[in-house]
Amino acid sequence: MQIARVIGHATATVKHPSMQGWKLLLVQPFLIDEITPDGDVLVAIDRMGAGLGEHVIITSDGAGTRAMMQSDTTPVRWSVTGIVDE
Repeated sequence: MQIARVIGHATATVKHPSMQGWKLLLVQPFLIDEITPDGDVLVAIDRMGAGLGEHVIITSDGAGTRAMMQSDTTPVRWSVTGIVDE
């Protein structure tokens, strides 16, 4: 799990069937100081309702994401598992 900030959203006209109805967010992961970026911007699915500028908890747990999406074939790797309460 990692802390990230929502910096935008993604829109796709064609996507894997398992992704239908899921909100796609652009998130910037951060180091523990929540200031220093940690890698590239990622696309993550969101079921928590996170908004622009919010800090979120993301995970790359593929098994958990597949279970949440109820799809064994989804290409999704990153998902939002929580919103940081500030």
